[in-house]
Amino acid sequence: MVVLGAGALATSLAVLTLAPGISAASSHREAPLIAGDPRADNTDVYAFTSPNRDDTVTLVANWIPFEEPNGGPNFYAFADDARYHIKIDNTGDGRADVTYTWRFKNKIRDAADQFLYNTGPVTSLNDPDLNFRQVYDLTVTDRGRTRTLLHNAPVAPSRTGEASMPDYGALRGMAVRKAPGGAKAFAGQAEDPFFADLRVFDLLYGGDLSKRGQDTLAGYNVNSVALQIPKKHLALRGSTTRNPVIGVWSTTERRGAGVTDSRSKTHTDWRQVSRLGNPLVNEVVVPLKYKDAFNTISPNQDRTVQPVVDKVYDPILPKLIEKVYGIPAPATPRNDLAEIYLTGICKACGPIKADLNAHQLNKDANRRKIVPAEELRLNMAVPPTGEPQRLGVLAGDLAGFPNGRRLADDVVDISLQAVEGAAQSGELVPALAEGDKVDTNEVPFGNGFPYLALPHTKHVNSGTGEGVRQSALKPANAASIGGVGALLLGTGMFRLRRRRATR
Repeated sequence: MVVLGAGALATSLAVLTLAPGISAASSHREAPLIAGDPRADNTDVYAFTSPNRDDTVTLVANWIPFEEPNGGPNFYAFADDARYHIKIDNTGDGRADVTYTWRFKNKIRDAADQFLYNTGPVTSLNDPDLNFRQVYDLTVTDRGRTRTLLHNAPVAPSRTGEASMPDYGALRGMAVRKAPGGAKAFAGQAEDPFFADLRVFDLLYGGDLSKRGQDTLAGYNVNSVALQIPKKHLALRGSTTRNPVIGVWSTTERRGAGVTDSRSKTHTDWRQVSRLGNPLVNEVVVPLKYKDAFNTISPNQDRTVQPVVDKVYDPILPKLIEKVYGIPAPATPRNDLAEIYLTGICKACGPIKADLNAHQLNKDANRRKIVPAEELRLNMAVPPTGEPQRLGVLAGDLAGFPNGRRLADDVVDISLQAVEGAAQSGELVPALAEGDKVDTNEVPFGNGFPYLALPHTKHVNSGTGEGVRQSALKPANAASIGGVGALLLGTGMFRLRRRRATR
């Protein structure tokens, strides 16, 4: 069992308690400085066993929140002066053991006499009518050695419309590339897979729960990178049998000034400006004063941030819910959330008597070096579920959040109940049983890698205020949520609760 100091546990928990936040997007515009740099702004991270290749894990990371379709003439591109990473911790020390890195380059056919993104219908990624293109190099750093997996691989372009790209699905397929070692890679635009009613920030739906149910993210796109990697390449010592648990997060790096000191112009080294593991951490738990700094640190430092630690054991969100709706905030300190979000879940780790996704379950891990850290943890030994449940572990589906995160996991509803103490009481909070009333994404996800839906082309901002977002409203399903809750509570597994993303 890992012995956690009060400060270390609190810090990590602080970061993670954020996660059990209320409905919001995962990390869209979550801190003051990164809100002004959308191409470096991580929005969501997903990690799950591939449903149609169960010997692999699919990793997805998204950037550039709220991409409006028809946002020309320049549309949306990855930054060519940044480094994008997905990082894997398989030892539990809060440091990256395996790092996948994307570097993007712009290619413009005619910059002198054209302003158009494309000059005619585009039918291939090398089409002469595609005036602006991006390519990327993908590298992997493992045990200090860096190898190039792909060189000048094509990026799926922004979807400019039906006239410009009559078969965008075919273009998407051309951007899926095989990589060495049985891997697949993708980079390009996709529909934003996060679903939630973000009006929660209007003081929790204006104090009127009947106004929930609008998917604020419906109709918007993001830029995505995705990998499908054999599990042996991620596991400690290559053994998924002995060491099935990994921690996952994404970061963005830029050269020059750090996000906490915009006055400094002399730096030439790479500096981390954005970070994301579990959704909602930087949004809901970290006070405004420390949000930018949180984006610069590594998970192994989480336990040292005392001001954030303080807000973990005594979180802000339950107090706000109590003030607005009169639902009593759970007693503090919130040790229940610490295990779920900072250490992972195991029988020896804390109050939840289940072995799920703690690094302690890795037989070859050095127990003395395992630290509490905010990471999206996945037990790769848990097989995919034939009929996935949107409430994940809460519904008895151990392949879902908080054991990793699948595209369709409803992290908002799961997290809302968690922050309200359902893991402590063993009972759902009836007044909040319907969550945000946004239960699914507005369009279905794909059946094969990269699983993301194709980008939207219809405008979001219709003159009537309805448009795409209105069409995406989902009916409430309180009965099914309650039934699922009862099922999991009855089995004693409900305690594995988790929080959702913020925008």
